Amino acid sequence: MDVQQTASIQKKAFLSAIVILSVLLVSTGIAVRFIPTGAFDYELINGVETIIPGTFQYTNLNPLPIYRIFTAPFEVLVASGNTLVIAIILFLLIIGGSIKVLKEANIIEHFIYKIILRYYNKRYLLLALITLVFMSVGAFIGVFEEIVPLVPIMIILAKKLGWDTKTGLGMSILAAGFGFSAAITNPFTIGVAQQLSNLPLFSGFFYRMIIFLLIYGILLLFLVRHAKRIATDDVVEAIDFSYQAPHPFALKWTILWLVMMMVSILLSPFVPLLQSYNLILITLYFLIAGIGVALVSFKTKKDGLKMYISGSFGMAPGIALILLATGVKQIIVASNVLDTILYRLSTSLEGSQDGTIIIGAYSFVLIANFFIGSGSAKAFLIMPILNPLLDLSEISRQLGVLAFQLGDGFSNMFYPTNAVLLVSLGLAEMSYTKWFKWTVLLQVLVVLISIGLLLIGLGVGY
Repeated sequence: MDVQQTASIQKKAFLSAIVILSVLLVSTGIAVRFIPTGAFDYELINGVETIIPGTFQYTNLNPLPIYRIFTAPFEVLVASGNTLVIAIILFLLIIGGSIKVLKEANIIEHFIYKIILRYYNKRYLLLALITLVFMSVGAFIGVFEEIVPLVPIMIILAKKLGWDTKTGLGMSILAAGFGFSAAITNPFTIGVAQQLSNLPLFSGFFYRMIIFLLIYGILLLFLVRHAKRIATDDVVEAIDFSYQAPHPFALKWTILWLVMMMVSILLSPFVPLLQSYNLILITLYFLIAGIGVALVSFKTKKDGLKMYISGSFGMAPGIALILLATGVKQIIVASNVLDTILYRLSTSLEGSQDGTIIIGAYSFVLIANFFIGSGSAKAFLIMPILNPLLDLSEISRQLGVLAFQLGDGFSNMFYPTNAVLLVSLGLAEMSYTKWFKWTVLLQVLVVLISIGLLLIGLGVGY
């Protein structure tokens, strides 16, 4: 893969994702016509609509018109509560332009050169450290979408170290996704779910730390095994240390705004305002960095701005993937069958054995994650249903939060309805089919481990 092509959506990968998502969209549109409409009553908790358990009623509304299957991806842009979708689209366009400029100005190459110079003879240690860092930001502060700009950089670094695109994806977005689920203090999943369950914030820390270390070990083993299998024999020969040094001001300017980004990410668990606006702030940091570099690193300012715009247009096909992915959920919501699905899944668990209930709760979240990507949105939908069921069975709400956590995040890196995964694969010029084949056994293993961890938690009274 040529370095200059990294930040654009590659045609073959794009068409593959379009076909998969289009089939899902139409299949969902057909399926919802066979599910009766229904609704819970809702109440406002901290300004967010939350289900009131025991209030479900069938509503017998008319089925969704067939034509809305095809308009659903566009309805997402104006649907209530979908401002995050618009934010991600803008984020993608701005990041695409900035990454293109930073690469063409040799700034990314400069950073990678410095890393390689220090670690090229300790590359597996570097792999372990990078994976740990990406998992940690997901586990401790809930960073996930914000990792996307770093994916092309990690892919280039992996290839320079004699590995491949899969290794770059694995130690960046896959690690962040796994960390998001094997979370320790993730405010968007654990924080929200524990608040809805009336539990002390971030309580149950010790068992989650054990889970994090276990998942880290499994992922690292998976990545190292793959990297060793495909690595070139002589790393030094695989590395080209020659490159044109970037403009001094452009380099310092980029470092300044990268530091600002890291400060925002690290402070977000302690500053609620940052949690709400971090994606916007990071987009702004990259915009300022990219425009600044564009104005000083090229022959003319006009050339620099043209480079930025070309990078943004290179990411434009990713918008279609995002709209199709979120269109699947939009069909379910617009059909008024989401509450029916939640109701039937929850009632199917009533009266079961404790082990069956906690595994069922985990499966419940795992299925919901296919349609609802946002962890906090799922928490507000699911935890009010799950908590009374757990109370009736005398299963701790803490274990219910763990079931929610494990069911929420790992599959983000597997489901084709997750926009972040699709954009990352587009950046990597990799088809979803190849990603599926590479990660499917890892995902199956994680599901089995998650079930085992929940049963252990049940056994020890977690």
